[in-house]
Amino acid sequence: MNRGLNKLKPYPFERLTAIRARIRPPTTGKLVDLSIGEPQHATPAVILDALGDALRGIADYPKTRGLLALREVIVAWASRRFHLENVNLTAEHHVLPVNGTREALFAIVQCSVDANSRKDLILIPNPFYQIYEGAALLSGAKPYYLPCPAARGFQPQWDAVPDEIWSRAALVFVCSPANPSGAVLTSDDYHTLTSLADRYKFTVVADECYSELYLDETAPPLGLLEYCARSGRNDFRHCLAMHSLSKRSSVPGLRSGFVAGDRHLIESFYQYRTYQGGAMPLHVQHASIAAWSDENHVKENRARYREKFDQTLPILSSCSDVERPPAGFYLWPELEIDGVTACERLLGEAGVLVLPGDFLAHPTAEGNPGQRRIRLALVPDVEVCVEAAQRISDTLR
Repeated sequence: MNRGLNKLKPYPFERLTAIRARIRPPTTGKLVDLSIGEPQHATPAVILDALGDALRGIADYPKTRGLLALREVIVAWASRRFHLENVNLTAEHHVLPVNGTREALFAIVQCSVDANSRKDLILIPNPFYQIYEGAALLSGAKPYYLPCPAARGFQPQWDAVPDEIWSRAALVFVCSPANPSGAVLTSDDYHTLTSLADRYKFTVVADECYSELYLDETAPPLGLLEYCARSGRNDFRHCLAMHSLSKRSSVPGLRSGFVAGDRHLIESFYQYRTYQGGAMPLHVQHASIAAWSDENHVKENRARYREKFDQTLPILSSCSDVERPPAGFYLWPELEIDGVTACERLLGEAGVLVLPGDFLAHPTAEGNPGQRRIRLALVPDVEVCVEAAQRISDTLR
C-alpha cells in the first residue's frame, strides 16, 4: 500500500463526526448545520433542463479533452470574466474540463511530482483545504505550510519562506478567495509568486472555486490568469487556474469544473488524465455549457449570500471578533475560547454545528492559526442563518 496513507490526518469531517458521536444536540429545535460548504440554493432550471435533455449521452464514452463546444464556452466565459480577450487563451491548447476542482487539485500534484527530483515540496497556505495536504503526502512529496497570519489578512507571507524551501518547491497552491477566510490575493501577491516561479521553476496552482461569490458587485476578485494578462505574461508560464461550478452555480453534485493556463502544463495534465480515467460524462458537459453560458443565476446567488452576511454579522459581532470577508460564503470569527470547545458547546447547547478552525490548519511554533476560530458556512436559507447566528450569540456571549 501507499506509505503516504499512514501519514494522512483524519479528514476534518471525520473529526467532526467524533464530536457528534459524544455530544447530542438539544431535543428542542432543529439542528442547524453550518459546518460544510455545500451550497443549498436551488439548482437553476437552465442547468437541470440541459442535463435532462442530454441524458442520451450516457450511451457514449466521453473524451478526456471534453467537447470542443464546452472548452469554447469556458474560454469565452474566462475571457469575459478575467479580461483575456487580447491574450491567446485557446480552447485547443489551454483548457481541460475536470470533474470538480477537488479531483483536479489532487491529480495535478500526482502529475507534477518527480520522485527522482529534489523538488520534493508542495507549498500550501495555512489554514488550508485538506486536499492540498493529502495530495502532497500521497504523491510522496512533503507539504510545507506557508504562514498566513491574520495581520496579512490570512494570505501567505512570502518573505517568511527561506530560499532553500523555494528551490525545493515542485508546486505552490494558493486559494483566492481563500477557504476559510475569504481573503483575496492582490496583484502584488501574484507578482511576487510568479517571479519566484520563474526563478525556481515551480508550478503555481490557483484554486479559484469561490471566485464568483464576491460581495461587492463592482469589485470581482483578481484571478491568476487575469494577472498574467495584465502583466504581459501572455503564455501563462508556470500558471494554472482551477474553477468549479459547485459554488458558482449551486451544483456541487454535478462535479464540473475546469483547469486553464500554461499550454505545456495543460498538455502534461491531459496525458496524465488519459490514464487516470477522469473524463467528464457527456450529459454533465452539456449541463456545464448551459451553466457557464448564464450569469443571471450567479448574480442571484451573490445577492442571496450578500443578504446573509448583512443579516448575521451584526448578531455575531456581539460574541466574537468577526469581519465581513470580500468573497466566499464563510465567516471565520475569532473567539475567546478554542474552536473545539466552542463547537462542542454550540452543538450541545444551541443545536448549531460548526467546524473548529484548528481542523483546517497545521500547528506551527506559534500555535495552530485556527485554534480560537470556527468556520461558519452560510449556506442555508437566510432565515435559518439568522436563527443560527442568534443561537451562537446567545450561547457564546
